[in-house]
Amino acid sequence: MSETTTRLRAVHGDITTLAVDAIVNAANSSLLGGGGVDGAIHRAAGPELIAVCRGLGGCESGEARITPGFRLPARFVIHAVGPIWRGGVHAEQELLASCYRRSLQLAFEYGLRSIAFPAISTGVYAFPRERAAPIAIGTVRSCCAGNPTLREVVFCCFSRDDFALYRSLLSAPGASSTLSS
Repeated sequence: MSETTTRLRAVHGDITTLAVDAIVNAANSSLLGGGGVDGAIHRAAGPELIAVCRGLGGCESGEARITPGFRLPARFVIHAVGPIWRGGVHAEQELLASCYRRSLQLAFEYGLRSIAFPAISTGVYAFPRERAAPIAIGTVRSCCAGNPTLREVVFCCFSRDDFALYRSLLSAPGASSTLSS
């Protein structure tokens, strides 16, 4: 049995420009576009994306759906609906972790080798980034351990503050940025 490695890294930039197998969209439950990263992905992908999303019938918080990437450099868009922060007492942490798990399950099902995540729910949904980042990284590490196909997970940070936070967490003592199986 050969050893495979999933590399985790943070980048500062625009997720719509990444040439990976899939980018994850921090979507709203309608899947029909919105502000922030959701709107940027819909604009960059072109009108075909909204047409396909209309046929999906929406998506619940904590779940994810996959579509083609159309005009994006990424082959696919995985639309994950994160929770709206309501003080942390309405299963927000569990729903956020579920977004990452469900997105990775789709990546595994489609045999993807690379995926890029934004900081789900930390924009207009107001999930505190200091709480969201460890959930994102921990869930990804847990899900990728032992997966034979996924080679790279990118945490694409639009803000410098998010980038610094993710880079710090990924390089913390005892926190490996590569996973082997």
